[in-house]
Amino acid sequence: MTLDTTALNRRMTHFDQHDSVWLFGYGSLIWKAGFPYRERRPASIRGWTRRFWQASHDHRGTPEAPGRVATLVAEAGAVCHGMAYRITPDVFAPLDVREKNGYLRVITELTFADGGQDTGVVYIAGEDNAAFAGPAPESEIARRIAASHGPSGANRDYLLKLAEALRELGVDDPHVFTLERELLALLRDRPGRADGA
Repeated sequence: MTLDTTALNRRMTHFDQHDSVWLFGYGSLIWKAGFPYRERRPASIRGWTRRFWQASHDHRGTPEAPGRVATLVAEAGAVCHGMAYRITPDVFAPLDVREKNGYLRVITELTFADGGQDTGVVYIAGEDNAAFAGPAPESEIARRIAASHGPSGANRDYLLKLAEALRELGVDDPHVFTLERELLALLRDRPGRADGA
């Protein structure tokens, strides 16, 4: 199975005729948009929880040494908080490339911080994608994050910036914050090792 999901996402034409559509971000999209948008609002989606269970071969790692990044895992009753962006449909073309390492567009219901709701899109890397790394002890995931680096930079920066962005939103995410604590402990134990390895 190919890692590149660009072609699969290009077949999704649900919002092509819309003037704009909401995009929900729960990982790097919270703090690193990198695309034009009309509006940005804190939001959440139900039934999903954020997990660092996706391997990154193209941004925060390499094919030989993949990093770990966030995806969403279905969980009854869960609420995942993040950031919603109102974009024009043409923005999906570069986003499909950015999210090509196993992520597919999924239609979802968004709830905004003010209680309003709307339909939008979220990129999710499901368990059946070739880069799905799956669950592991958080100490093990943190070690992988500490050691990984890719074209978009150090894997640890992805985690640390996500934790900071969630705090700014007032979101408590035990998985992310546990990984952050494990990572910072590793970095303290190995001063001077810029690569975290």
